[in-house]
Amino acid sequence: MYKLVFFVPESHLELVKAAVFATGAGKIGDYDRCCFETRGTGQFRPLAGANPFIGKAGDLERVEEVRVELVCEDDLIHAAVQALRAAHPYEEPAFDAWQLSEF
Repeated sequence: MYKLVFFVPESHLELVKAAVFATGAGKIGDYDRCCFETRGTGQFRPLAGANPFIGKAGDLERVEEVRVELVCEDDLIHAAVQALRAAHPYEEPAFDAWQLSEF
């Protein structure tokens, strides 16, 4: 089991979640589409050669984003990350995938 965490602008929140959930991620027992969301501010500065969704190269940007946390079965994690990358508006979406211990 993995914990998948990603950050997405509010404008694309439901689109990205739907893509990740479509892989089967976010299922806990008899429940699906399970996640936790926290709102906050992301910061980044696109470097030369970047093609940013928001802002321009060299300028520091701050964007209201949503942190989404969900669980994902081992055999689905690669598909979930692929779906996340495909649906996300950012050129380089920020995400973490941690393998969880079994208890």
